[in-house]
Amino acid sequence: MTPPAERRRLPNLQQRSTLAGEAAAAIAEVETALTTPADATSAAFFDVDNTVMQGASIFHFARGLHRRKFFTTREIAGAAWKQAYFRMVGVEDPDHVADARTSALSFIAGHTVRELEELAEEIFDEAMAHRIWPGTRALAQMHLDQGQRVWLVTAAPVEIARIIARRLGLTGAMGTVAEHVDGVYTGRLVGDMLHGPAKAVAVGALAAREDLDLQACSAYSDSFNDLPMLAMVGDPCAINPDARLRAHARAQGWRVRDYRTGRKAARAGLLAGAVTGATSGAIAAGLAVRRRH
Repeated sequence: MTPPAERRRLPNLQQRSTLAGEAAAAIAEVETALTTPADATSAAFFDVDNTVMQGASIFHFARGLHRRKFFTTREIAGAAWKQAYFRMVGVEDPDHVADARTSALSFIAGHTVRELEELAEEIFDEAMAHRIWPGTRALAQMHLDQGQRVWLVTAAPVEIARIIARRLGLTGAMGTVAEHVDGVYTGRLVGDMLHGPAKAVAVGALAAREDLDLQACSAYSDSFNDLPMLAMVGDPCAINPDARLRAHARAQGWRVRDYRTGRKAARAGLLAGAVTGATSGAIAAGLAVRRRH
């Protein structure tokens, strides 16, 4: 039986997850020409980290900020280790996770939206462009060639997600929404990070707005955490999957695509639960340290 305190926390986390998904869907922008697609009822949704791009986009962004002296190596290393430890031993407290995610983007507090977008453009060119998986890029292009719309759905900040989508010629992107007032970030999130169930909420909200038939849609991800999003479409596909998602995909008869070398795939399967899933929170939490002080 779930303890009373736990029951109180779960609805709160669910509400924040729902708010994150609805916020991401509400500000999803069509970056390409606003013309009616040839296939107006279907679309494809792609996770970003380890699905479209090698590694975590927020990590590459953080390295770019590190080179620009936004924070020290020691600050980010401590936070990254703490987040990885919690994932490895499995003792995350819901309130702790929620607090960590709430502060995850506080490193941008006081900075302007324009500044972040300009930095993201620079960092994409220097650290992300060459890490796009050609195989996944080809899958996205296949959907575009079929007249379908293609959206990115990621826990990374929506500003970064939009730039990646635009550079790849995709329709648009949904990502974690950071609150800003008059173009200046407050350091708080709107709801929670766009992660796990929140992605499914975002996709569902966008599908309702765009009159999409989810059974005619496709979704791609590397992580078992994205199972809610994958399970809601008619054509799910596991790309560079972690061990749990690979097993689930095979059991369900889903498509599986792995663009890693054999050695990298095996290593990723062992470390995915402890490191890959923690990357966004770890890096962002580390970045937050400097801004708080």
